[in-house]
Amino acid sequence: MNTSPHLRPARIGILVLNLGTPEAPTRLAVRAYLKQFLSDPRVVEIPRLIWWFILHGIILPIRSGASAKKYASIWLKEGSPLLVYSQAQARGLQERFDKSNPNVIVDLAMRYGKPSIAEVLERFQLENVDRLLLLPLYPQYSATTSASSFDEVFHVLKRWRNQPELRLIKHYHDNSAYIEALRRQISGYWDQNGRPDFASGAKLVMSFHGLPKRNLMQGDPYHCECLKTGRLLGEALGLEPSHYHVTFQSRFGRAEWLKPYTAITLEDLGKKSCPQIDIVCPGFPADCLETLEEIAMEGQEIFHEHGGGEYRYIPCLNDDPAFISALEHIAQAHMHGWLDHSASEAELALRERRAQEAAARIAAEAK
Repeated sequence: MNTSPHLRPARIGILVLNLGTPEAPTRLAVRAYLKQFLSDPRVVEIPRLIWWFILHGIILPIRSGASAKKYASIWLKEGSPLLVYSQAQARGLQERFDKSNPNVIVDLAMRYGKPSIAEVLERFQLENVDRLLLLPLYPQYSATTSASSFDEVFHVLKRWRNQPELRLIKHYHDNSAYIEALRRQISGYWDQNGRPDFASGAKLVMSFHGLPKRNLMQGDPYHCECLKTGRLLGEALGLEPSHYHVTFQSRFGRAEWLKPYTAITLEDLGKKSCPQIDIVCPGFPADCLETLEEIAMEGQEIFHEHGGGEYRYIPCLNDDPAFISALEHIAQAHMHGWLDHSASEAELALRERRAQEAAARIAAEAK
């Protein structure tokens, strides 16, 4: 096989991007992950010198052990839930393109941890990928997630001599296929476990990851996109606005974050003797620490401690076929003009013949 990129078929690469996870539920592994994650200036917008002392003097020594215990409580036999489900999503997408366009390569990379963006892009380079689509598993755009991942891709590619044509998917918070996948996930859960009695006061809580309010005020569209996802999902489920709440979780530090807070909402609903809560995390395509521990476990404790009734956590989309189909639909919409362009065997043979003729000519001139 000729290893020259000019004489091999050019491939299309879809780089599926997610945030990342520790390699193991241990204090040292969690510390390494948190250090990389919280050192990103896109994530924490505090003067670097001040934040360095806070991170290394307070946060890493205290949070690493506590977070490791939480990870251990949700760790799967196969590994981190986020990694396991994200890999399943990438495999499912690859299987779909294998049937429709074998020229497409799909792989998963994590912004923090492994598999890293750099190592996956290196594999793409070896596969002669000359058209690259970035597909983040962040339906709602934020500078803290989407932009940070794109930054890292750009950082790696700036070292390449022969860069690929590049397209990125900024967001798909209001994409009809994504909303339909969410609707099917929730409706399917209700078909199996019973639809909440909203007339009797039951509520659906849609919990999204939070951000400091400062990010919103500086122009980050994340808050607005979460609200739109919530509204479209409520409409798709046939709910009245009074039947559901859109909230924000995972607040960290003393600064004001996006409101309403999930924890306080659960507390308030418990105090009002809400008979039932179904809670779902539409912004998390894959189950992870924030959904399986913070929402499914801690959220239930908060609700019950304050007098609430039944509490049901609805799993994330994970590798649900409807979501894989949605990812395929979203990717194809951003690949116009690419899928029809691939070199035939005849074209490759012609390139090789011309290359051999050029090599012979150069050798003759050098004599």
